[in-house]
Amino acid sequence: MSNRIVIVGGGYAGAELARSLDTKAEVTLVEQRSHFVHSAAMIRALVTPELMDRAMIPYDKLLKRGTVVQATVASVDETGVTLADNSRIDADYIVLATGSDNATPFKPKGADVAGLREDVLRINAQLKAAKTIAIVGAGAVGTELAGEIAHFMPEKKVTLISGPAHLFPDQPAKLGQSLAAKLQAAGVNLLLGTRAENLDNLTEPYSGTLTLSDGQTLSADLIFPVIGSRANSDLFDTLPTVSRTTANRVVTDGYIRPSSLPNVFATGDVADNGDAMTIVATMRQVPWLTKTLTALISGKTVDDLKPYTKWNKPPILVPLGPNKGNSYLSLFTVGDLLTRQLKGKDLFIKKNQKAFGRT
Repeated sequence: MSNRIVIVGGGYAGAELARSLDTKAEVTLVEQRSHFVHSAAMIRALVTPELMDRAMIPYDKLLKRGTVVQATVASVDETGVTLADNSRIDADYIVLATGSDNATPFKPKGADVAGLREDVLRINAQLKAAKTIAIVGAGAVGTELAGEIAHFMPEKKVTLISGPAHLFPDQPAKLGQSLAAKLQAAGVNLLLGTRAENLDNLTEPYSGTLTLSDGQTLSADLIFPVIGSRANSDLFDTLPTVSRTTANRVVTDGYIRPSSLPNVFATGDVADNGDAMTIVATMRQVPWLTKTLTALISGKTVDDLKPYTKWNKPPILVPLGPNKGNSYLSLFTVGDLLTRQLKGKDLFIKKNQKAFGRT
């Protein structure tokens, strides 16, 4: 039976896929980091650094039957992967889940988990010392960061800056309107419909003065650039016939394959399959991949299977600290109570601890 599956990348998609296939195939997860970094909790960890101890979880108890290899993959071909030390791991099917990068200190630089911990502590000290804070970018990370600072450090003067005239313009209007009202009630200054034109650093907080597209200038003790993620897709250069879209993402076919190799799949942030770059997207992709790969190793062909379909109205949960926030749950928008219960109170930390065998 052809049941050897190598998964490259142990983020949300890769780790959950490895766990879901653990009893169904011979699974090897290749991950360069020693710990899974629960990035959804790292926003709050910036204001409460003690959270890092629970948001960074070792991989050693993730799989019961399969193997986790801490290494960097140098190349991929139809028969497996080659590691940076030139050793090989052979596979019948390969899934690339190499994820994305974000600004410091929300994700590690490469494999450097210890460096991320140091970055969080360093920037937390800067945050404590700062009186004025500007956050450039009002997607989920920027909006949540504003809410976390407003909750845990209400004495800070926080300004949230975003090009669109409304928060979350691609979602139902009620979501953005409610979040804006709650941020303003918490003392956050919203500058919407204007862009920062002179960011001195795109990857790390710094002190300086912003020039905005509407002619304003804004000085801040700490400026957070939170202008979106970029996919980690360099490894895909070792595959034939790969093409990219925005944010360095890789185009996939109907069966979320990124190249002409029929046994190589991609999932998570790196794969442009119609889903947005969100953790929520993995909740749809991983079950589909689990079902598809299980069918393939049992002898079926892709022609026997239904292609992947994107999540047309995915939910989005936006806590503003542990008590407030709003969420869109595909059919309707909910407020503080459900957002707190679903995400804000715990940020899915207990769920991830359990998934990684820590409870």
